[in-house]
Amino acid sequence: MSVALNTVGAVSVKRTHEILSGVFNIPISTGTISNMVKRSADAVSETVNRIKQKVINSGLGHFDETGTRVDKKLWWVHDASNCEFTYLDISPKRGYLGMEQCGVLPLFRGIAMHDCWASYWSYTDIQHAVCCAHLIRELTGIVENHPEQKWASAFIDLLLDMKKVKDKAIEAGKESLSYYHYHKFDKQYKELIKQAREENPLPITTEKKRGRKKKGKILALVERLDNYKASVCLFIHNFMVPFDNNQAERDIRMIKVKTKVSGCFRSEDGARDYLKIMSYVGTAHKQGHNAYDAIRNAISGCPEFIFE
Repeated sequence: MSVALNTVGAVSVKRTHEILSGVFNIPISTGTISNMVKRSADAVSETVNRIKQKVINSGLGHFDETGTRVDKKLWWVHDASNCEFTYLDISPKRGYLGMEQCGVLPLFRGIAMHDCWASYWSYTDIQHAVCCAHLIRELTGIVENHPEQKWASAFIDLLLDMKKVKDKAIEAGKESLSYYHYHKFDKQYKELIKQAREENPLPITTEKKRGRKKKGKILALVERLDNYKASVCLFIHNFMVPFDNNQAERDIRMIKVKTKVSGCFRSEDGARDYLKIMSYVGTAHKQGHNAYDAIRNAISGCPEFIFE
């Protein structure tokens, strides 16, 4: 119960001490609770390594990262997951170096679903799928702040139309769209990119500055949509690929809750222990087990039960 409160419940060690001491009338010290969490993390360590390997070997992986505080410094939690397994790790780096340190993407060879963070494109041996929900949020921001950008609302409609047609095809038992729809969506995509470029030409400057010209956020998004068209549209060409990266966002959401409720992690070791337990509990949940039972089995020496 101590471990479940402190990790899954996102309750700080001090508050866990206060709650359990009050309920059971036993003065459980904060040090004892910290030791309980440490022992639980050690108990699931090998299981978490096995979870990591399962994600590496999977055909589709969801990837995301979010910031947290470790010893008052900004660190990054990296998530690699799918519908069956959750693997979380931490690094002081957000980008390529952090991804290398966490060790999933360097060995992954399936389809990687992620946002347009530049570091993901460093991995050229995998197939990339872009989260369309992220794109819609960016496009919605343009619509709200720059109503003269007519292409943005039309692009949102195109993405949602593609999703609607795919969903209907799946309901009908189909494994792909018709040539008519592929041709139609391809034509609309190209026309909207052309319209977007016409509405956002590169600024003309008379100053002789070295390097690339500054594009601005809107034109940068247009270029991403153009350059990564195959990855944006992959979800209609491969029905195994979802429309969004909600799986990764759900798996990583508890990190933000933990940070807001309990504050920062005091040490790197404490953060890693927490992430080991959350990787294990998150995987157990996907296998149909509740957090309390999963932790109890781990403490009892049977963490591998989640693979049975």
